[in-house]
Amino acid sequence: MQNSLLSPVSYSLLLGVALLLVSSSLFAQGSYIPYERDYYHKIERYEILQGANNPFFQTGFKPFRRDILGHYLDSLQNDPVIRSSSDRFNLAYLAQDNWEFVQQETPESENPFLKKIYRRPGDFAHYYDEDFDIHLSPVIYLSGALESDQDRKPAQLSRGVVVRGAIDKKVSFYTYLTTSEVFLPSWTKAYASNNLAVPGEGFWKEYQGDGYSYFSARGHVNFHLTKSIQAQVGHDRNFVGEGYRSFLLSDFSNPYMFVKLNTKVWKFQLTNLWTQMTADVFYNRRRPTDGRYTQKFFSMHRLSFNVGKKLNLGFFESVMTDQINFNYFNPVVFFRWVEQQLGTPDKVMLGMDAKWNFRPGMQLYGQFALDEFVFGEFFGIDGKGSKRNKYGVQAGYKYIDAFEVSNLDLQIEFNTARPYTFQEKIDYQSYSNWRTPLTHPLGANFREFIGILRYQPLPRLNVTALGMYQFFGSDPDPETNWGGNVLKNRLDGSPTGLFGNTIGQGIENTVFQSNLTASYMLKHNFFIDASHTFRHQRIEGSDHQRSQMLQVGIRWNFIRPEFNF
Repeated sequence: MQNSLLSPVSYSLLLGVALLLVSSSLFAQGSYIPYERDYYHKIERYEILQGANNPFFQTGFKPFRRDILGHYLDSLQNDPVIRSSSDRFNLAYLAQDNWEFVQQETPESENPFLKKIYRRPGDFAHYYDEDFDIHLSPVIYLSGALESDQDRKPAQLSRGVVVRGAIDKKVSFYTYLTTSEVFLPSWTKAYASNNLAVPGEGFWKEYQGDGYSYFSARGHVNFHLTKSIQAQVGHDRNFVGEGYRSFLLSDFSNPYMFVKLNTKVWKFQLTNLWTQMTADVFYNRRRPTDGRYTQKFFSMHRLSFNVGKKLNLGFFESVMTDQINFNYFNPVVFFRWVEQQLGTPDKVMLGMDAKWNFRPGMQLYGQFALDEFVFGEFFGIDGKGSKRNKYGVQAGYKYIDAFEVSNLDLQIEFNTARPYTFQEKIDYQSYSNWRTPLTHPLGANFREFIGILRYQPLPRLNVTALGMYQFFGSDPDPETNWGGNVLKNRLDGSPTGLFGNTIGQGIENTVFQSNLTASYMLKHNFFIDASHTFRHQRIEGSDHQRSQMLQVGIRWNFIRPEFNF
């Protein structure tokens, strides 16, 4: 496998380029907007206020395309959901951030520097005409923090550049490059040390003994194949669902190479994703070192459709394999059927997600991820706690303009996953990438409650309060497997038999964490952040771990890091 000249993504890339070259009818195309929870919440809150499904795009698969978002923003101009000064500011901000795709007025800068720099508030420099446009901006993040009982103060310095644009309004592109030096909060550092991986990043180097240094590179190219089919080739992350977390595909792991086809016809949207991921890493003294890392290949498709005006359902299927298999290139076949014909050698996941805008301002949403299921053991008395019934469940509620307070938004979410879910009996087939889960950060064997309150009292000020409670079971040593760590083989080191497995088995952990963040936008995409985090973890048989962290930072075109895991 490692000596293969072309990966599945390479084959798909060649196919995509060929289709692009022979396509005779291409359409205006926009790049995708990086997934950031605060940014996407501003978009999705207006659909919930309308109490109906967005007519321009379905929100269950992220990120979104700029040109389609532009059409939606234009439709909101005279909509009654834009009723407060903060709403009008949000609409103007989102329109300015995607100005080349909206019809509404987006003012140019009053005093551009040297008449060439910052002619638009959202672009450090840009060039735009009918044949070619390009937008370039710097990326900067500088933060410092004080954490109780820690000698090393958490801090981060990141700098880089972001570039997007289009050629002939038919092919769009996006690239994001940064280099960072980071000292992580104590609990995040412990996670990175246990997994030998920094969440959300790939290859890293040691920095000043207890810090991390890494280079981040993300990007993609997009084009239409037909009026209803768009293609994307990229190296980035994707996210499935409406929640703060995702069981089906989250943004927690390192970016990966992928090809994506998106087909939207009538009320249906079919998304196909083929990816190449890193199965494992070589280490020298617990640091990543050179070598040809073992690769694995992930394919998925998700079919979503609107049921009436308020309900959207999505059905998901994926397969993880340790070698190239052309059977999984078929965009419509059932992976489980194909995998059975091959002798069941790979890891297949099934799932569904849903959202219901049951009244203006309120939404229910959820997910169900199925790893393995035996009907008789699930419903039979003798099969209680079967290791073969592995699944994750999410249920959530969003309340926009809660209690009739403008721009006060409430979200409540529950997540749980049975022990041994997302693990696999064959090496390099777990639901992971670069030693971090593709699903929930805890993997499995847990219950979690999350509450989020977002408030925008002033147009430029956003305040977010998050509370999180987690109950999970951990392993006492690397050889023991109680079913939470997705990197472990589900057949090795299990102290239990086939039955009698319960959530929280192993060493019981409870975590309560709260986070209060205030972000003020001084200029377009230039923020000042201040936050306070309190964390209390109780580990069975150990002393309680308490931590408080006060953090301040500035960021410019940078996604604010979150340490809520």
